[in-house]
Amino acid sequence: MQMGMIGLGKMGGNMVKRLIAAGHAVVAFDLDDEHLRAAASDGAVAARSVPDLVEKLAKPRAVWVMVPHGEPTTSTIDTLLEHLDRDDAIVDGGNSRYVDSVAAAERCGRQGVHFLDAGVSGGVWGLEEGYCLMVGGPEAAFKQIEPVFAALAPDGGYARVGASGAGHFVKMVHNAIEYAMLQALGEGFECLYRSDFELDLEQVAELWRHGAVVRSWLLDLLAQAFAKEGTALPHVAGYVADSGMGRWSVEYAVEHAIPIPVITQSLYERFQSRLDERFSAKVIAALRDQFGGHGMKRS
Repeated sequence: MQMGMIGLGKMGGNMVKRLIAAGHAVVAFDLDDEHLRAAASDGAVAARSVPDLVEKLAKPRAVWVMVPHGEPTTSTIDTLLEHLDRDDAIVDGGNSRYVDSVAAAERCGRQGVHFLDAGVSGGVWGLEEGYCLMVGGPEAAFKQIEPVFAALAPDGGYARVGASGAGHFVKMVHNAIEYAMLQALGEGFECLYRSDFELDLEQVAELWRHGAVVRSWLLDLLAQAFAKEGTALPHVAGYVADSGMGRWSVEYAVEHAIPIPVITQSLYERFQSRLDERFSAKVIAALRDQFGGHGMKRS
């Protein structure tokens, strides 16, 4: 196939490489000239703008959008709709909120343009291992783009999971589960780190990779991180960002009265990681001293 790719960051750029290696033709565009030059050196045709990218594609066109969610994705899709024709297709492979994908599908549908929302998992390892693709949208559009999905994913690693919005909904829940899994590993290894035993955390992580119930790809990566950064992770700051999908999952659960305490707490722990000192803890310490005479540590 011939595929347009807008957004050539870490994942988009690697997707271009994987598609070209599989024999597909790619027309690429990015606002960053360095990213664009890199894609061209990998064999992609460089476009000067979104309209230029559309012009360089043969009909029916297919364009993959791999830019940050929210306004960047919305404006990119709207720009594409000014230049695409009926039966062309757009794939949103970013971390868009599923309700935004439903709205985008409706806008595209009014012009006869196919829209697919593709939740993408794999990160920087996707180039080597392949990307897991969770796709929402019409069956016909999915079939149209399927050669690209097959090239990007490992065996069994892509599927149409439902109607428009379903792909990003499934990816949202995927990321929420990821939050909880990461939190469990973090808390468990903190117990090991702070124990009375002189434990080699890299050794434990490596040990658990072989036959343990908790063995996983995340544990594989943790063992690599200990080997690279040192067992005490001395140069790693305890600041954990969130992409938004954990928040959206918690909001969805609240709206539908679905109890997800572990995922919710893992999100709150990420917020906690960004605070050097919490005022609420000061309030509690002062109150304990007032009603119980427990004393306070003075800063």
